[in-house]
Amino acid sequence: MSSPTDTLDRVALVLVVEDEPEIAEILEGYLRREGFRTDRASDGRQALSLIRAARPDLILLDIMLPEMDGLELLRRIRSQDNTPVILLTARAEDLDKLLGLELGADDYVTKPFSPREVVARVKAVLRRVVMAEAPKVLLRVGPLEIDTEKVVARLGATRLELTPTEFRLLEVLARTPGKAFTRAELLEAAMPESSALERVVDVHLKNLRRKLEAAGGAGLLETVRGVGYRLWVDV
Repeated sequence: MSSPTDTLDRVALVLVVEDEPEIAEILEGYLRREGFRTDRASDGRQALSLIRAARPDLILLDIMLPEMDGLELLRRIRSQDNTPVILLTARAEDLDKLLGLELGADDYVTKPFSPREVVARVKAVLRRVVMAEAPKVLLRVGPLEIDTEKVVARLGATRLELTPTEFRLLEVLARTPGKAFTRAELLEAAMPESSALERVVDVHLKNLRRKLEAAGGAGLLETVRGVGYRLWVDV
């Protein structure tokens, strides 16, 4: 299972383009504590060089840079590739934000900001990339079949009527059958944007288990005492 810091099983590299050393150091510190790799550039020319050499997975880009401003740098980045970009801006005007998004920024954060908020935005944007790049597959666990492209799950001949959250939880469990997932892992994988408590996972899985059992899948979803949940099929 990929974590928010993973991009197709690699630890994500975030390039921080910021000319104020104190802000750059704070951002890098928070990102590293969350498991990211980081690199830093203090101006546009250095950033372009690092982008070509290091191929970062995401760029945190300050608009107010010396020599080449962030919007011009963003134009040049977008002329070369689609690396995700989050703008850091002290400009409060909506026009500047809209221009950045029109130029291809994936998100923006307005200064002064909380470093935790920036890290949360980084995770959210990278999560979209991972989900978009994840291969569409047909998963089978015993009589259970999950079509991730059509978003359809069947148990034998019975189609399961699942909510989006239930489907995502089932998909996560089915990708590694037999593995016991903690509630925290399932919450992060299935509801990454949610601030819900881990116990909310219990409610969703209770409903999922009820639907599986109604379709003849009693025992397929197991509770692992002291750990969490797993999909289990006797061989």
